[in-house]
Amino acid sequence: MTARARICLLGVRALGLGLLLALPLASRAQPWAGRRERFLDDMNNQDFQWTVDPAFQEDVFTFARLEHGSGGFGYGWRRTRWDEDAPRADIMIAFRVHQITSLNVRPGYNPIEMTAENLKRYPFVYFSGVSRLELEEQEVPILRNYLLSGGFMMVDNFWGDASWQNFTEQLKRVFPDRSPVELPIDHPIFHSVYDFKTKPQMPTAGVFESFGVFYDPNEDYDRMSHDPHYFALYDDKGRMMMVVCHNNHFGDGWEHEGDDPNYFHVISEGMAYPMFINILVYAMTH
Repeated sequence: MTARARICLLGVRALGLGLLLALPLASRAQPWAGRRERFLDDMNNQDFQWTVDPAFQEDVFTFARLEHGSGGFGYGWRRTRWDEDAPRADIMIAFRVHQITSLNVRPGYNPIEMTAENLKRYPFVYFSGVSRLELEEQEVPILRNYLLSGGFMMVDNFWGDASWQNFTEQLKRVFPDRSPVELPIDHPIFHSVYDFKTKPQMPTAGVFESFGVFYDPNEDYDRMSHDPHYFALYDDKGRMMMVVCHNNHFGDGWEHEGDDPNYFHVISEGMAYPMFINILVYAMTH
């Protein structure tokens, strides 16, 4: 079964089982309002492992983190790594999707190498820390075929003009004839479940807790500004193959939900989890 067929199957089954019934739909305009204490206070009593229904072993949603290489070190070198925020971010996003939706979800941490055999098993992949991304020659056609065959990629955790320039140069190696298109706030991805009035921005936890700002202040923002930017890459039929979350750090929003009550309420509960669910539902239904 192709990645596209599997992601459609997942979407139909999930929605048929009532994916949206477990979500706080009454608070769509102000995500998670009135539920501030529900998750934060019980972190030490949570069970982050659960049994997958045998009938859905091949059709569960798996949060798969795609590995990649980067071009060296320097200031902020940690962000060039594919595994920043792992494994806790991955464990938490799988747990929260399992907890607040009726989607069948595989628990735990699931990193995967960029091979054709691996990718065909995962219709949705998370690609993080791409500031100094350098794709290997053999990875270029693998990634191109995966996306054109129905796969979906969420790109996260990179800030500033230089990082954007490097990422788009690598993307041009994969798709020389395609360019990412910036998504306006009225695009359905911002409203598929939760209704966002402005584009959400997930700041790095330490920066938000120390300075109260939503962007990383040490990056270069001369050309694109430090506002959040969401881009999409489309195939020839207009299907979104990739959503690129620039000037964002979703991974911190999941990893650090329990570190600071204000960060939890404003970022994790208010934006990081709701916007991920929007992206996931949009990917499964389009």
